[in-house]
Amino acid sequence: MGSFLTVCVHRVPIGRSIVAPRSACPDCGKSISWYDNVPLLSFFWLRGHCRACQGAIGLRYPVIELINGLGYLLVVWRFGFTWATVIYAGLFSVFWVVTWIDWDHKIIPDVITLPGIVVGFLCGSFLLPIGWLNSLLGIVVGGGILLVLAWISPYVFGKEGMGGGDIKFLALVGAFLGWQQALITLMVASVFGAAIGIGLLALKIMKKGQYIPFGPYLALGALIAMIWGTDLWHWYFRGLI
Repeated sequence: MGSFLTVCVHRVPIGRSIVAPRSACPDCGKSISWYDNVPLLSFFWLRGHCRACQGAIGLRYPVIELINGLGYLLVVWRFGFTWATVIYAGLFSVFWVVTWIDWDHKIIPDVITLPGIVVGFLCGSFLLPIGWLNSLLGIVVGGGILLVLAWISPYVFGKEGMGGGDIKFLALVGAFLGWQQALITLMVASVFGAAIGIGLLALKIMKKGQYIPFGPYLALGALIAMIWGTDLWHWYFRGLI
């Protein structure tokens, strides 16, 4: 799956099929043989270079494969061996793909989010323990909050503050996890995004007013909400009471 995700990260933003043609070296265009396409191991066997042209293989490929595998282990550790685990593992892969695509291209493609919202609602209604109403509220609350923020940003800040991809992505998260986890996702993403943004400004790596993609922070917030969201919700409101 991690190897397949590298294909998605590369091809989805440019509108290419993720099924055909076979994976090929981006430098020389030669198709990659199956024995050179073994996740993680092939990278080390080939010492990070294409067998045909000796062009460098980006480090991102083994990183995507490794983190996706570790993410699956985290999901199994949290939820055990259930049908819900299979769904949450797939959702983790969606988070990971969105992170890379938004980081590279500053977009979250509709081909991921729109079908994902539908699938999330169906899973929430029939396979996950949240139920159809919570799933529906997750879509409305998750997408609705960012939609309102996007609408008021030009009036408050003088520029667009939230992209349409972010809105649909949080709606997707709400569809799978429910409205409470959608709120946790947004809160965690905002905290991490603000902290890192302030740090980048302080280090003069980023200039004031420069746009940074919010998708990776939403993905991180969604992961935390998926794994520890219920505990965080109870802890927060116990503190209020």
